[in-house]
Amino acid sequence: MAQIEQFPAAPSMIGPVVTRMRAFGELWPATDGVAVFNRVYLTVTEEIERRVDAGGFADRRAAGTLDVRFAERYLAAVDAVAAGGRPPACWRPLFQYRRHPGVRPLQFAVAGINAHIGHDLALAVVDTCRTLGCEPADLERDFERVGDVLAVLEERVREELMPGPDVLEIADPLTHLLGCWSLERARDGAWLAARSLWQLERLGELGGPPELAEEFTERLDRSVGLAGRMLLTPLAPCGG
Repeated sequence: MAQIEQFPAAPSMIGPVVTRMRAFGELWPATDGVAVFNRVYLTVTEEIERRVDAGGFADRRAAGTLDVRFAERYLAAVDAVAAGGRPPACWRPLFQYRRHPGVRPLQFAVAGINAHIGHDLALAVVDTCRTLGCEPADLERDFERVGDVLAVLEERVREELMPGPDVLEIADPLTHLLGCWSLERARDGAWLAARSLWQLERLGELGGPPELAEEFTERLDRSVGLAGRMLLTPLAPCGG
């Protein structure tokens, strides 16, 4: 498993995360699939940073910590690939298909969102609870507010990246393919997964089977990766 880079967990430290994402934008070609997702996620992170600094969350420290812990998992996947290693299974399809000519930009964006929400968000909630010494229920309000930001930006992404009239031959299959994935369902699943993982870890600490939490995490990782692979089904070569 990739080593997670630890940033100081405070709202004011969202800045280093933003800096790294901006650097990726200069490093990768604009058509690179990971770069497409990175631009989307950078926009999300900048907006959350703005709202945290403006007092838009009930608990600034909790919201900032959750945002940083969340971002760390994406950054760890990028670092694993850069070092010649393998990212978590949820991220592998995006990195494997990042230069495929038949995958459209909107597919890259949604596949990255799928990996990050479907897998990373649940683990980030648990990471945050460990950091702050709290329970998942204590983060629910801020979790929902982060989700509201994601929902607004996802709609914007779909509008901006949906093919125009010149590529109508792929618009219908693309709409069908991406219509099978829902941000709202992914958010609901992430919250349930976070609560379940938290309880499994507590069960292990009380003498229950310690491997249950690890097995749960591995299965979540693989299932989200499978969904990501389907989202990246090639539709047509660029310009085809």
